[in-house]
This record gives sequence, structure tokens and C-alpha cells, in this order.
Amino acid sequence: MRKLLLYFPLLVLLAAASCRKTGDNAVVDPTSPTAAKAQLAVLRDTVDGRWQRMIDSDNQKLVATTAVLQTLKQLPGTDKTQADQLRQANDQLLGLRYDQKSMGESTKIDAYDNAQTQVLNAVYDLARPQLERSQDVEALTETIKEADSQVIGFRVRYDQAAKKYNQYLQLHAATLKKAGRKYSKLQPLPLFELQP
Repeated sequence: MRKLLLYFPLLVLLAAASCRKTGDNAVVDPTSPTAAKAQLAVLRDTVDGRWQRMIDSDNQKLVATTAVLQTLKQLPGTDKTQADQLRQANDQLLGLRYDQKSMGESTKIDAYDNAQTQVLNAVYDLARPQLERSQDVEALTETIKEADSQVIGFRVRYDQAAKKYNQYLQLHAATLKKAGRKYSKLQPLPLFELQP
């Protein structure tokens, strides 16, 4: 028993030494610039992922709108000139769409939303007489409506991630300044939510 007690402190020291990490696996001080950069990268990845899901959904809506107009053009009774005009208006929406920087001007978001709403309402009106005749028109119209109904949810989720990113920038400004010029110049991301 005495021998065991003599070895116990040695075992504790060995265990402590084996828990200590060195080299590439070194434990990073959570208040260091390195830790701040890593955390900021995670937050930015989340923001960018949510942005991409929102844009993918909007792209799906644009593609479905083009497809329904193509389908309508092939059906008797459709105003083909109007279908072509709506197709051109739908194609022009991409040029109006805001990005993560330009959305800081809420007028850009409003302009895009209004233009898209006008196109979609006109497409729904053009498609309405054909809904019973064509399952493709009905399915594509439902795809557009479903994607359109998800816009607010995507924007709310994006804002949640962007707010966390912005809060981190604010709370850790001093640490990020030590991380280098690139990090000291980072600006908060604009939000969909109107700021007071």
C-alpha cells in the first residue's frame, strides 16, 4: 500500500504532462487574436451559408418563372407577346438584385422586391386560365409561390447570423485590431431589418 502511495504523485504528474499539448495542437488562449480570427471565420461562414441558401431559393424562383413562361407560350390561348415581355422582365431582375454590401441601401431591396412582385403577379394572371389545362403550369406556379413564401424566413435567419457577426466585431474590436490590418478594418454587415 505504501508503494502505491509513493507512486501516486508520480502518476498524477505524468497524467498532467500528457494532457499538456504542444506544437500544432497547442491550446489557444480564447482571448488571443488567433482565437478571435477563428471565431470570426465561423461566424462569417454561417452568415455566408445563410446568404447562399436565400440566393439559391431566389434563383430557383427565377428559373421556375422562366420555365412557366416557356410552357405557357406553347399552350393555345396564351398571349405569346406578353409571355416574351415577362420573360425579359424576369431576366432583368438579376441586374436589380442587391448583394451583401449594396443591401445597406434599403431602396435597392425595395426596388428588387417591387420589380419581382410585378413580374410574378403578371405571370400568375397569365397562367390562371391555363392552370386546369396544364399540370406543368400548375406545378411550376406552386414552386414559384412556395419559394416566394420563404423570402421573409430566409431574411430573418440571415439577419440573426449577421447580428451575431456584428456583435462579435463590436465586442472584440481591440483583439481583432491586434490580429492585423485586415481584421481592424472589418465593418458591420448591413441587415434586412430596418435600423432605428
